[in-house]
Amino acid sequence: MIETKEVLLESLLDQAIVQAKATNGTQLVSFTKKINKEIDPLQFFEAAKDSNMDRTFWSSTADGFYLVGIGNVCPIVANDNRFQETERQWRKQVENATIHNPYQTPGTGLIALGGMAFDPKKAKSALWKKFKNSEFQIPQFTLTKNRTNYFITINTQATKDDHPVQLASELKRMEAGLLHETREFPNEAKLESKQEIAPDQWKQVVKAATDEIKQNEAKKIVLAREMRLKLTKEAEITPVLNKLITTQTNSYVFAFEHDDDCFIGATPERLVKLENQQLLSTCLAGTAPRGKTADEDREISQTLLLDSKNRDEHDFVVKMIRHAIKDYCTNIQLPDEPVVYPLKNLQHLYTPVRATLKDGYSIFDIIKKLHPTPALGGVPREKSLSFIRENEQLDRGWYGAPVGWLDSNQNGEFAVAIRSGLIQGDEASLFAGCGVVKDSNPEAEYEETMIKLTPMLSVLGG
Repeated sequence: MIETKEVLLESLLDQAIVQAKATNGTQLVSFTKKINKEIDPLQFFEAAKDSNMDRTFWSSTADGFYLVGIGNVCPIVANDNRFQETERQWRKQVENATIHNPYQTPGTGLIALGGMAFDPKKAKSALWKKFKNSEFQIPQFTLTKNRTNYFITINTQATKDDHPVQLASELKRMEAGLLHETREFPNEAKLESKQEIAPDQWKQVVKAATDEIKQNEAKKIVLAREMRLKLTKEAEITPVLNKLITTQTNSYVFAFEHDDDCFIGATPERLVKLENQQLLSTCLAGTAPRGKTADEDREISQTLLLDSKNRDEHDFVVKMIRHAIKDYCTNIQLPDEPVVYPLKNLQHLYTPVRATLKDGYSIFDIIKKLHPTPALGGVPREKSLSFIRENEQLDRGWYGAPVGWLDSNQNGEFAVAIRSGLIQGDEASLFAGCGVVKDSNPEAEYEETMIKLTPMLSVLGG
């Protein structure tokens, strides 16, 4: 049984229409209700496939948390000063919106989902033409699953010419289609061919980076590369998401659909989580494969814990995060030693950082200080970014950048968009990178990127 509060929705719309007439503009309305039945987030996502509305998907699988957004009633786009400008636009929307949300559950109320480019100073390629330097969407319909609780949020822009009963009726009709339509997931595309983009040239860039580091120009430079796939037909996003959720536990599974292009992935790397002013960030750097047996797996994890290159790479990230948040937070806590964080194909060194955000600061203040972490950019930041900008043979677009969500109760969570790819019809580009230090071997770094390409390659038939 779905809770119905039609009278309240119509009342909210009526208030909003009065406001729109007074301002001769539009009025954003956000209405959240709890649903007393289970709704499959993937079914909700698939139900909107033919709606001509962009779809957004976010899941923290370990937390049983899902957000599915359908449509975009209010784009928040920023180019210059993207962190400050995105926050300014978001705050303006929250302050001016008519919001009904009697729940304090994170991920309810007015919600924005989106991300930004890794480096806005990098020349933009045609590959990423449909993705802005910073772009967030306030969906028309959002499904929130928080463990065993389910919520629906309806957002709309009311105009002075709208009628509250008619508008409410149309919104409820659209909502019913999303909630009650069930579909079998379509057959998946298969991999037809794959092409590594200039692998030998990439290895030469790795060598150039080690030379740069040996000359004391930098301590670490992270280099990424691309693999281009050709599929037997247009990719179906829902089955790919389903496979990622099933195979990539302990990860954030995401999809941002812009027209026919979809940026999708399963990243293990949290950038920052904020809930009730409590901040959690993650140091995830240092990588090794999983073993074929339990004994081999334990041996590899112990080697990873003791490996000086990986420990140095990890320590860069730990020190940077602690330094980045110290002016914005109190009660900063982090353990003395990392632990091993196992995934299906890989294992990483992991250190959590917890703190309390000071009043007057937001999640965007933290993102601006953290991005890019040494795990995706390098050390020192500006020198490594300059090298990447001049030498890396691809436009990363949203790869390696912050993606996530925030709500009108000042909760939010962002991850680093690694283990990801850009699907474009029957083609896809996959991305992977690795941290180059003075002792890096180009062949070993190349093999590491091959391992990191595996999660996305496997769910696309490779």
